Parts: sequence; C-alpha cells; structure tokens
Amino acid sequence: MKIVIQRVSKASVTVEGEKVASIGSGLLILLGIVAEDTQEDINWLTNKIANIRIFEDENGIMNKSLLQIDGEAIVVSQFTLQASTKKGNRPSYIKAARPEVAIPMYNAFNTTLESVLKKPIQTGKFGADMKVELLNDGPVTIIIDSKNKE
Repeated sequence: MKIVIQRVSKASVTVEGEKVASIGSGLLILLGIVAEDTQEDINWLTNKIANIRIFEDENGIMNKSLLQIDGEAIVVSQFTLQASTKKGNRPSYIKAARPEVAIPMYNAFNTTLESVLKKPIQTGKFGADMKVELLNDGPVTIIIDSKNKE
C-alpha cells in the first residue's frame, strides 16, 4: 500500500461536475493498493497518517499531527501510484490491485482511518474520473509505502 499525503489549506474532489468531498485544513491522501496488502498495512499507514508531525506549532515548527490540530482528511483511490516505469515510456499498472480486491481494502482503510482520527473523513469515488483540487500548504508532500517501513 502506497500513499501520497499532502498538507492542505483546503481540498476538494469533483465527479461528473458534482463536488463529492471538501475539506479545510488537513491532509489530502492519495491511496494506491496492491493485491498483497493486508489489514496490517492499513493499521500501520492510518496510524502514521494520524500521528506524523507535519503541521506547524506555535513557533512555526512542523511539530503537530493531524490528530493534534483536529484536522480533516480526504482519501482518494489512485491506482497509478502503483505504476512501474522501468521499461519503456508507457507505465505498467499490473501491480495495482484489481477492483474486487481494492474496493474492500479502500473501504477498510477509510473505516480504520475514521476510527483512528475519531471523526468522519471525506472520500473520492472509487474508480471514477475525479477532479482533485487542492491548495498545498507549504508545500508539504510525503510519500509513504507500507512495504518499506524505514
């Protein structure tokens, strides 16, 4: 499981002209799932997301977590995060989990993140052509892979 988290002042997701998600200060989370992902990956990533200290404290130092600022979150499924670009110029998405695996994992991820944050989160629409709009704050953008826990 791979995520890209972006610290945002605001973010939204639009599907077919309808805004389906919108947040203020918090995190936009792009989520890529592979078939080998498990609940252990979800637990590790959701705890990392909730507790990673990338929000500024009163001294302007990145020292606060999403939990500490009571921030919001949007999770957007993005199979292209699992792209392989080793050969040629056309990315291969063979590593990305098929919908029959990815959809339950996506739903489990969202449920677990809500539990960890103790509040509802916003989501995109799995498999849809989404328009994601964000105001990256910083900018702060971090990539985390549950298969590479360094």
